[in-house]
Amino acid sequence: SDLLFPGCELTASTKSYTFQVDKADDSDHILALSVVCLTDGAKDECNVVEVVGRNHENQEIAVPVANLKLSCQPLLSLDNFKLQPPVTFRLAAGSGPVHLAGWHQIVHREDASFEEDDDLSEEEEELAPIMPAKK
Repeated sequence: SDLLFPGCELTASTKSYTFQVDKADDSDHILALSVVCLTDGAKDECNVVEVVGRNHENQEIAVPVANLKLSCQPLLSLDNFKLQPPVTFRLAAGSGPVHLAGWHQIVHREDASFEEDDDLSEEEEELAPIMPAKK
């Protein structure tokens, strides 16, 4: 099921926000970041937003995803940039305020295993050969 991620706001006083899920939850979670934008009160300065997560070796990594400036790029659409929680959004430069919004998807494991079992029981369909175009 998809849930709206109400987002967060990064400012000079609140430079980071961490999105995490309950460790006891055995569902798979995806957080998709849609928009990063400067909001009312932003100065004309570079505001760099980083995503801090973990790589496949469980090492912390920080990747800049937006560099916003009021006079030239106050908004960035990230086209549902998918992240695996826990993830931290950090204002690496600038004073904001920067608003982040997107959605949160929960995939229940029993649903996923049911779909996998269903796929295994189906026979593969034969594909018709591709015919040459008529001249």
